[in-house]
Amino acid sequence: MRSPETIGPLLARYGASRSVLAGAHLHCHLLKSGLLAACSNRLISFYSWCRLPRAARAVFDEIPHPCHVSWSSLVTAYSNNSMPREALGAFQAMRGRGVRCNEFALPVVLKCAPDARLGAQVHALAVATGLDGDVFVANALVAMYGGFGMVDEARRMFDESGGTSGERNTVSWNGMMSAYVKNDRCGDAIGVFREMVWSGARPNEFGFSCVVNACTGARDLEAGRQVHAMVVRMGYDGDVFTANALVDMYSKLGDIDMAAVVFEKMPAVDVVSWNAFISGCVIHGHDHRALELLLQMNSSGLVPNVYTLSTILKACAGAGAFNLGRQIHGFMIKADSVSDEFIGVGLVDMYAKDRFLDDARKVFNLMPQRDLILWNALISGYSHGGLYSEALSLFRRMRMEGLDLGVNRTTLAAVLKSTASLEAISHTRQVHALAEKIGLLSDSHVINGLIDSYWKCDCLDDANRIFEESCSDDIISFTSMITALSQFDHGEDAIKLFVQMLRKGLEPDSFVLSSLLNACASLSAYEQGKQVHAHLIKRQFTSDVFAGNALVYTYAKCGSIEDADIAFSGLPERGVVSWSAMIGGLAQHGHGKRALELFQKMLDEGVSPNHITLTSVLSACNHAGLVDQAKKYFDSMKEMFGIDRTEEHYACMIDLLGRAGKLEDAMELVNNMPFEANAAVWGALLGASRVHGDPDLGRVAAEKLVTLEPEKSGTHVLLANTYASAGMWDEVAKVRKLMKYSNIRKEPAMSWVEMKDKVHTFIVGDKSHPRTREIYGKLDELGDLMNKAGYVPNVAVDLHNVDRSEKELLLSYHSERLAVAFALISTPAGAPIRVKKNLRICIDCHVAFKFISKIVSREIIIRDINRFHHFRDGTCSCGDYW
Repeated sequence: MRSPETIGPLLARYGASRSVLAGAHLHCHLLKSGLLAACSNRLISFYSWCRLPRAARAVFDEIPHPCHVSWSSLVTAYSNNSMPREALGAFQAMRGRGVRCNEFALPVVLKCAPDARLGAQVHALAVATGLDGDVFVANALVAMYGGFGMVDEARRMFDESGGTSGERNTVSWNGMMSAYVKNDRCGDAIGVFREMVWSGARPNEFGFSCVVNACTGARDLEAGRQVHAMVVRMGYDGDVFTANALVDMYSKLGDIDMAAVVFEKMPAVDVVSWNAFISGCVIHGHDHRALELLLQMNSSGLVPNVYTLSTILKACAGAGAFNLGRQIHGFMIKADSVSDEFIGVGLVDMYAKDRFLDDARKVFNLMPQRDLILWNALISGYSHGGLYSEALSLFRRMRMEGLDLGVNRTTLAAVLKSTASLEAISHTRQVHALAEKIGLLSDSHVINGLIDSYWKCDCLDDANRIFEESCSDDIISFTSMITALSQFDHGEDAIKLFVQMLRKGLEPDSFVLSSLLNACASLSAYEQGKQVHAHLIKRQFTSDVFAGNALVYTYAKCGSIEDADIAFSGLPERGVVSWSAMIGGLAQHGHGKRALELFQKMLDEGVSPNHITLTSVLSACNHAGLVDQAKKYFDSMKEMFGIDRTEEHYACMIDLLGRAGKLEDAMELVNNMPFEANAAVWGALLGASRVHGDPDLGRVAAEKLVTLEPEKSGTHVLLANTYASAGMWDEVAKVRKLMKYSNIRKEPAMSWVEMKDKVHTFIVGDKSHPRTREIYGKLDELGDLMNKAGYVPNVAVDLHNVDRSEKELLLSYHSERLAVAFALISTPAGAPIRVKKNLRICIDCHVAFKFISKIVSREIIIRDINRFHHFRDGTCSCGDYW
């Protein structure tokens, strides 16, 4: 015969197995036998376990005078069946009836609290009833406060529960760790775990899973390894939850091999295990391994879920496995899962990355609901695919559909990439205003995007303002700004900003050093270039292809073709950019034949040239006067290399023919060009007409140049010089009168030399330098020695209408001679001298420096607007063909 003592355990067993029919039969027996009142609380719990809260309520309503246990059972029944509002209503009714609370009801009510305000009220009730010291209530309070983001209050409750009663259990420690993890304070969660271990408490599988997730969130791989060792030592490595957390941690933190070890040792793997491992591989670029894992998962009999397939779609995009991606797409269509948001994003992202933007757009259009992630995938796809206008159009449409304030940094970064590429300043300003409105101006990705877009839209001041206002300590921001300054020829400011970056303790990467090298190249700052080279060596970036190419380019631009050659030889891999930089450097330094030999070596090594390489090759022929070889490359460019002739190639060829005196051939080429001749072409013809005394051609070229570049003084000056060379002084006067009338001023010739990290600038007849007396004394000394060696001033190059003696004086005080004289009195004997000039070096100075180089036994390197001249032992590297 059944008694209340035997019925209780029986109902518990039926409830655990959800045997509703057996429990209902027992309920009938209780009704017939009159034992219902004694077992009513057990029946409420039974129906609660069987997911029948209404039946539990019916039993409760039959109790004439429910006690606190009955009320607690009803509250628990509602809570366990996801009916928090009903649970709270029952609790309020219980309080209204004057029934006292117990330690079982309060944790359930705290779990159902919809906000921290109600939770605090329950906390106050616990304090009033003296239940706040109970370990179950304290644990529930920690969980409640942690769930509502009040993690410091949760910590206070945790500390008080351990200080007063000292009854902390494993659940207490786990709850505090979980509260920290939920609120992104993963480092604190790891600290709690350490306290737990030191206190002697034994972690369980939930605690291990929690602290492993904390290590993942804190990106603390070393702490994760220590926890893993403890997991193995305590025998929890067979627990699927803990093992999944370890696989997830190692995968996300990049230790894919260790993730594989844990994964392979798991006694049983589920879909979560596979997803953790696969997603980790995809995150860290192991796309092919992720695809292999999918095949293994399929062979194991487990069916991939939506998350698996959305992750695999990313791997398909990264690995270029487009056919597999299409198969997955087909499978999802058959399974009617294409509308799933994760799959939709994965498909759009895959098609976009594989440049199948029409397919990406079709998937996007078929999605019933489009969230921000989906919009970002498509906008980013169009932006990275070079369809910048379409990306902006999508962004406008997204805003019109009400997602204006929902954009994030991913959206703005993709849009700013498009505005930068289109040089769309108005759109850039609109995005700037939107970023400020939604509070994203503190995000480094948005800041960098704005800096990049503003300077590419020729708004350097705006870029600089964004940088300064952001007060960023981000290496990418410094890189963007240094790049911008370098591109705008603000090399000195770029170098100053680099120094500021170092003072902030930021470690330069290869990109910022590459940008800085370009700044040094624009300044011809050889010493600073060497210092940047030292940074590359110190940080072991010399094998970086971008930095290596920049190093070659910088040394070539700074006048040291020998250093450029060493840097080029040290490159681990030489792409077309590397070869082009070295060929161009040799051409500029007058080593035309060496440049052509290097070009042939490049072809022998199987590297295909691009249009820049061919420009450098034609330039090498130009500087060396190799007309026939230049014609061969120019005429066969398309047939030999598949490269169409550009305006730069035509300009190079026309300049070469002009320099060689083949003016008729040059004009014929101009007339046969497939496009209108630009300023570079007419400038080359104007210069050639002056050298070869053809004022008629000079007039035609000058008229074209004035139309194309009316504000430039060089055109008018060159035409005046052409007329002066031909003795046409009336025409010279007309040109000068036109310049005066048009308020066009001749650009003054300037030369500068770098000395001990300081740049010294000179103009013709300059007497502003502190060491002027020594400089002019050195020039007088050199003048006497040159005259004795046979130097005769070429006064014909001075086009002022003055007598010969005054012309000789003007020639002797040209800016480049002042710079060389200053270098001679400021540097040790035998040291090479490097001078930069903003205009072309004159014929007389060219002759003079050949004499001076032999007299002082030094190499003098002059970089003018066209090329480098290396004067050594009475000769010049250009072979007098400049």
